Amino acid sequence: MIRIANAPLSYGAFELTVGIYPNVPDAEELVAEVADAGYAGIELGPAGYLGSGDELRERLDRHGLVLTGGWCQLRFSEPAWLDDDLAELARTLDLFDAAGGTARPVLGDAGSEARRANPGRGQQDRALGLDEAGWRRFGDGLRRAEDLVRARGYEPTFHAHTSTFVEAPWEIERLLELSDIGLLVDTGHLLIGGSDPIEALRDWGTRVNYVHLKDVRLSVLREVVRDHADAVEAWRRGIFCELGTGDVDLDGFLRELRAAGYDGWLCVEQDRILRDDEPLSEPAAAQRRNREWLRAHAGL
Repeated sequence: MIRIANAPLSYGAFELTVGIYPNVPDAEELVAEVADAGYAGIELGPAGYLGSGDELRERLDRHGLVLTGGWCQLRFSEPAWLDDDLAELARTLDLFDAAGGTARPVLGDAGSEARRANPGRGQQDRALGLDEAGWRRFGDGLRRAEDLVRARGYEPTFHAHTSTFVEAPWEIERLLELSDIGLLVDTGHLLIGGSDPIEALRDWGTRVNYVHLKDVRLSVLREVVRDHADAVEAWRRGIFCELGTGDVDLDGFLRELRAAGYDGWLCVEQDRILRDDEPLSEPAAAQRRNREWLRAHAGL
């Protein structure tokens, strides 16, 4: 059965905004909006944003939501930082425990300044990617993270993500050679990185254990590349848009997902950095429209 969730970043709350920008929504208001829009689950957002311990569990229970997963970013290919990142991963797993122990750790690479300055360029310029020594370090770091997650009773997934060392198709293939970890298919990030999301399901379907559904405007990506802008500026310009208004073949993707027999969470995401004067009502209305789009187009 496919179950539908959303994430705090669709409402403007994620690692680059919480504690930084003044108009990030209050966690209680945000969770209430997610539940009222008809979503059954929610992702964690920045560790601690939704609360911790009993507060987190009670907030989710009060609104009838399941914690589905959470972003866990690590510098896999940088051994000097890995112990710190693994300690942060362990703290995130503590939050998963408090929320009921069913969430999926979403492992993602931290990338580099060069990758963040060149979103979507990994396919065209392999010099931006890891060399062989870098991939060996990456593999070692990933194994340590997987061991930690599995020892705590969780099964991880890996998120190929814009502006990281696992973005382009060739980088995803290398990841899947290095590890048996499950793969998170994110329709927006895959398209930005040079993958066809439908072909990704066909090629990597047996590894897929989580889905992020998002739409993307490639015209914005082209503008960002032309202007030598970074990933944050891409978000500001609205590279991620409401479902059905961008360049991802979402209808075809959802048909393929069902044909593949996918059974799990599908998390709608529309990454956004709110304007200084943007009220919560604007992203909340967009996520209600996204929920209705899924009902109308896929019966979900």
